[in-house]
Amino acid sequence: MAEQKLYFEDVSEGDEAPEVTHELTRTDLVQYAGASGDFNPMHHDEVKAQAAGLPSVFGHGMFSAGFLARAVTDYVGVGSLTKYKVRFAKQTWPGETFKTQVKVTAKRKEDGANLVDLDCTLVNQDGEVKVSGEATAALPSRG
Repeated sequence: MAEQKLYFEDVSEGDEAPEVTHELTRTDLVQYAGASGDFNPMHHDEVKAQAAGLPSVFGHGMFSAGFLARAVTDYVGVGSLTKYKVRFAKQTWPGETFKTQVKVTAKRKEDGANLVDLDCTLVNQDGEVKVSGEATAALPSRG
């Protein structure tokens, strides 16, 4: 499937990207550990996580950041992202359902580029913010 292009002229402040949802599973944690090489037992070993005082294993922060980034690049295009910065607000837990919120906060022309600033948030099913951040994309012009 070809990537759909988002053009600078078609974006307005306040526009929102389509939300992306996903239920975090233990399988996600194991797959991410294998892909990233992050085998911290707090992400996959229930016994060790509980011995450390946690209720359960918890998700990798970078998995959450990557999931949010996917929603951003699905919206603006993979090659358009020029900045992506996040803050981890709360741990993620298996069984939570993630929902992305990506909103256009500004658009401007700078040094010949058509830039769009985005506010990016990952929340769970209860609206708790798990990851918050910002991104900038350079979008093509129609003309």
